[in-house]
Amino acid sequence: MKAAAIEFRQVSKFYGEVAAVRDISFTIAASTLVTLLGPSGCGKTTTLRMIAGLELPTAGSILIGGEDVTRVPAAERDVSMVFQSYALFPHMSVLENVGYGVAVAGRPKDEVLSRAKAALATVGLTGFDARLPSELSGGQQQRVAVARALVHRPAVLFADEPTGNLDSHSSEEVLGLLRRAVDEFGQTVIMVTHEPVAAAVASRLVVLDDGKVVHDGEGKDAAGVLDLMKAVA
Repeated sequence: MKAAAIEFRQVSKFYGEVAAVRDISFTIAASTLVTLLGPSGCGKTTTLRMIAGLELPTAGSILIGGEDVTRVPAAERDVSMVFQSYALFPHMSVLENVGYGVAVAGRPKDEVLSRAKAALATVGLTGFDARLPSELSGGQQQRVAVARALVHRPAVLFADEPTGNLDSHSSEEVLGLLRRAVDEFGQTVIMVTHEPVAAAVASRLVVLDDGKVVHDGEGKDAAGVLDLMKAVA
């Protein structure tokens, strides 16, 4: 896997006259796990979607790996995303779900198979190849979603509220996988969450409020994260 740094240069996003993000600038080093944190409506998901190319900024520039991708379509950015809703294809097996993107990219069948199996092994789901998503627990489905994101070997991995639908045990497993993606594979991971325990796995916290960056610093434990959230509530 390769990793890439991300840079925001005076980025703003307006919906009509409403500012979702206001003139924000920050840099995320490659091979780090960063949490975007803040109250509902603060602009964190909009920020994530702009990095992914799902939203275009109204002003400013976004760079990934030193390349200006501000107007580059999402499909042409070297990124993958894990959603709160899992977003798995219900009619496809676990193996087919994980390998889908690689197959669509036109890679040989044996490569698709080997990469999908390796990704499933990474998330601890070896032997689950033939199961359907409906036959898995919520935590297992989210681990499949992480495997599907990792199989692309993306420059940047996004996680949008990845533990929002999970119990505490499953949340710990998924957060552990994201941490492992950084520590063992050198992945760049950006996570959006409102949960202090989830945010505490990050090495860096970027806190937004009313579309602006109000804190950018080293990670904290859950109590410290909670204090930050109270400060901007």
